[in-house]
Amino acid sequence: MKMVFAIISKADEDITVTALNEAGFFATRLSTIGGFLKKTNTSVIVGTEDEKVSQVLDILKKYAGKRIDEMPYVAPSMARACNGVGTPYVTVPTNAGGATVFVLDVDQFEKF
Repeated sequence: MKMVFAIISKADEDITVTALNEAGFFATRLSTIGGFLKKTNTSVIVGTEDEKVSQVLDILKKYAGKRIDEMPYVAPSMARACNGVGTPYVTVPTNAGGATVFVLDVDQFEKF
């Protein structure tokens, strides 16, 4: 038996846990805060059989893995020139998501 402990972005929490549940995995989620950037994230804990770990990791990678998102950006000079009315913006590629995952051996498991 293994325990998969994943720290994921708060924004990816619902879709990731839903995907895990739909695949038959029970997941516990904890609201956590990173120590370096002080950003809110979510820690997800999944207990599973050894042979199903790769399936859990695939789901985490698909729904909480690193990706590039397009974020709207308004240059400060453009915002001042338009006084905020009809301000033009451009989309800028931005890194999003990402997961830190630990897979641990479980010596004993009990459910009461």
